[in-house]
Amino acid sequence: MSLSLAPELVEPFVAGLLGVCDVEGGPTEEQLVVLQAIATQVWRRRDLDLRAQTPLTPDQLAAAIQSSTDRRHFQEMIVTLEACRHPLTDAQLERAEAYEAAIGIVGPDAALFRTMVDEGTERAKADFARFLDGSVKARVEPSLRDVAVPDGSAEPELVARIEKMRSYAPGTLGHAYVEFYDIAGLPFPGVEATPMNHFYVGHDMTHVISGIGTTAEAEVALSAFLMAMADDSVNRSALLASLIVHEAGFGDSNKVKAEQGILARPGAAELLAAEIARGGECIADFSRVDHFAMAERPLAEIRAEFGVLTPANTDDGHHLFW
Repeated sequence: MSLSLAPELVEPFVAGLLGVCDVEGGPTEEQLVVLQAIATQVWRRRDLDLRAQTPLTPDQLAAAIQSSTDRRHFQEMIVTLEACRHPLTDAQLERAEAYEAAIGIVGPDAALFRTMVDEGTERAKADFARFLDGSVKARVEPSLRDVAVPDGSAEPELVARIEKMRSYAPGTLGHAYVEFYDIAGLPFPGVEATPMNHFYVGHDMTHVISGIGTTAEAEVALSAFLMAMADDSVNRSALLASLIVHEAGFGDSNKVKAEQGILARPGAAELLAAEIARGGECIADFSRVDHFAMAERPLAEIRAEFGVLTPANTDDGHHLFW
């Protein structure tokens, strides 16, 4: 399970993360809520009182967390909690950078957040656009990777390919995929002219298989689910992109406007943590498989194959097809 920890590491992890956030009066309420949700649902420590913990210094944290995997997970949590501080300040960045230096791990997010603080949102948007380009290419629907994206025109062949799935039996992945667009009120990929169409196919298939909806809270939770499902550079980039758009608030896309503080909304932090835990229970990554090839198979069968568990609350407005 991604972000899983040995029981004896939970308290040092939490104390170190509190140290990361201990600037300008201490952790913000949002940072505490997010960390508490993860400690409770992912690390199974409902008894842990964050406000009673003594923060660890960078050197103390580095001495306590030795494995490269645990250190990478710590850095991923740094990113999440940095994004949850509004406004993101130089003091927060410097504190985070001190912990990253102590454990010897720095992610691409460091440059993006630093640009936003030092040079402003517009420059950060430009840097994010370049970062996103590489992330999107890695997450394009596999059977469309070698299909040229028309410049400035729609893709009627792709639309027809998706529309065909409407005739698939109810309960199949393809039938649910078409229904996904009906429910969300979105056009099929290919109806509009955008270089993101081939990405949208794979991304939206992932919504359907995971059963996670399209609210802003759910989009962040889906990205966290992906990272927990397979903690590789592609899925870590997906979480970073989601945090930048929905939490840090400086990365627009052609369909989504950036906003701040999503994880401060009621239930959002708990949803994030629940989906990290649920994603970690999967036995393989279904986000980059050939979804068209399995579109006629029952959705329930595909979920069972990949170990996708039913959410604790399927009627919370953030889940689909349960």
